[in-house]
Amino acid sequence: MSLIRVAVIGIGNMGAAHARTLIAGDVPGAELVAVCDVRKEMESWVASNFPASVSYWQDAEQMMASGTIDAVIIATPHYDHPEQAIQAFQHGLHVMIEKPAGVYTKQVRKMNEAAAASGKVFSMMYNQRTNPLYIKLRDLIASGELGEVRRTNWIITNWYRSQSYYDSGGWRATWAGEGGGVLINQDPHQLDLWQWTIGMMPVRMRAFCSFGKYRDIEVEDDVTAYVEYANGATGVFVTTTGEAPGTNRFEVNGDRGKIVIEDGQLTFWRLRESEPEFNKRFTGGFGQPECWKCEVPITGTESGHPGLIRNWIDAIRTGTTLIAPGEEGIHGLTLSNAMLLSTWTDNWVELPIDEELFYEHLQERIASSNTKKDKSSSSSQPADLTQTFK
Repeated sequence: MSLIRVAVIGIGNMGAAHARTLIAGDVPGAELVAVCDVRKEMESWVASNFPASVSYWQDAEQMMASGTIDAVIIATPHYDHPEQAIQAFQHGLHVMIEKPAGVYTKQVRKMNEAAAASGKVFSMMYNQRTNPLYIKLRDLIASGELGEVRRTNWIITNWYRSQSYYDSGGWRATWAGEGGGVLINQDPHQLDLWQWTIGMMPVRMRAFCSFGKYRDIEVEDDVTAYVEYANGATGVFVTTTGEAPGTNRFEVNGDRGKIVIEDGQLTFWRLRESEPEFNKRFTGGFGQPECWKCEVPITGTESGHPGLIRNWIDAIRTGTTLIAPGEEGIHGLTLSNAMLLSTWTDNWVELPIDEELFYEHLQERIASSNTKKDKSSSSSQPADLTQTFK
């Protein structure tokens, strides 16, 4: 098969990085042929930094309809991901989108339907799915080594952000600009891994989000959520951008032990027999199952963004199984939408969520947002150019 002609839409921090990955030849079977950004000043920057073979476009749909590309990587602001992906599918293009899948699941569901109808290869930039630690955790759970999952607990509070960070762009941390705070900006990878590693979504949730608790912002910067699963298991997710030092600790307890991922290490405390079996036979009062601290071999290296792009291109060319199918982006977004909706309604939320109700609440907040959605920007980080491209 000939080279897949790829275009990148949105030349901000991430878009520029993906373009450079392609230019460097790190993705066999693909070539960067075009980039698109609505900012006219980007044309000269592209001419100075990319080969002459890479064309610049200011209108994404015109580029999609040009017949000069086969696939697009979308690295634009959150709200634009589903809209531009749908356009790309309609033009017969393969699509990879940056996280998050979108801002609200109603929007993302339409994108997934368009992807299914197109028959094209659709992938999400969930690069943490290439991390050997989370791959091993998923394997230990899926293979039954941990037994039935009973509890999950993720404390992810090492997202510290100062007020100056939020002040660096009027679109930051606003309902109209980003569509949320820590959940939509910092946590998409953890929300995806939370459900991907254990292989199940919660059935209901009660969450408590604080808005502007630590910083002068309108969106959530501190969250504690409690979830329940169909098998009776429970879980807690805690996150914030206002604590220092922070913690990143993911703990999963099953009836055959406990696994903890923290500080780049996976530790497995394995029971010699399952807790239910021990409990059935034990009559001694205060005993507990024999437990071994196991050294689990972790092999492989995290291939990150380049690895996911290679996987996407291989799926287009040879049918390789996708690491992060685009349709799965709705799962993590459902979790973050549910956390906000639970807070807004001050009540339990059943999953799947009431998408119309969430949309109504979000629109109310957009209407009173400190910034209006800026359609003039087409980068994932619409910052000053001297900062964006250093």
